[in-house]
Amino acid sequence: MTGRVLVVDDEPAIADAVAYALKEEGFEVATRGDGESAAAAIEEDSFDLVVLDLRLPRLSGMEVCRRARAHSSVPILMLTARDAEVDRVLGLEVGADDYVTKPFSMPELLARVRALLRRRELDRAQTRPSSYTVGDLVLDLEGQHARIGDRTVHLTASEFRLLAQLAREPGRVFTRREIMQHLWRSNFVADERACDVHVSNVRRKIEVDPAHPRRLVTVRGVGYQLLPAVSAAD
Repeated sequence: MTGRVLVVDDEPAIADAVAYALKEEGFEVATRGDGESAAAAIEEDSFDLVVLDLRLPRLSGMEVCRRARAHSSVPILMLTARDAEVDRVLGLEVGADDYVTKPFSMPELLARVRALLRRRELDRAQTRPSSYTVGDLVLDLEGQHARIGDRTVHLTASEFRLLAQLAREPGRVFTRREIMQHLWRSNFVADERACDVHVSNVRRKIEVDPAHPRRLVTVRGVGYQLLPAVSAAD
């Protein structure tokens, strides 16, 4: 597996170690030590994946992620402190795809990198219909756009993938683990709490009242389902 990876961390020892490990795996690697230069690099250059520390000088990793998502669907792997659950949740909310907690093992990080890149390649190669329609929700799979009636719904790459998974089989209940395995294209999945975060984010964008969802509903003790016949007028 090859590709261009941007590593962003203000601790040179970590950035250098990650960059070295990725180069040994055949990746082309660029590094940045602050958020401002990282945001500029993502905007000006083309990367297949970004490894992004959330605690950065000049511009936070959270803001880097937010700016990247304004113009790019590049997979973003966050690096967070072990006890920083709030950071992990907020990072996923602004569009990161997965996270690794510090201190991390290099094999774990490389496994997450491979899973994210494999998922992206499979997305590109997969033969599938051009769109899914569930009630008045339309997912354009080729353009990666979502629409409810005449309103465009802005989703991150992971949010779109999650919604497309549910829309492929409206009414079917998917477990959290099934959803996470689908998102990462791997039997190795992140904390299933990340699934709840993604679902919550999607609900805020597709539900009239996210606190009382009528499209993307919870099946207690099992997982989630997308109801097949809900429209904004209901």
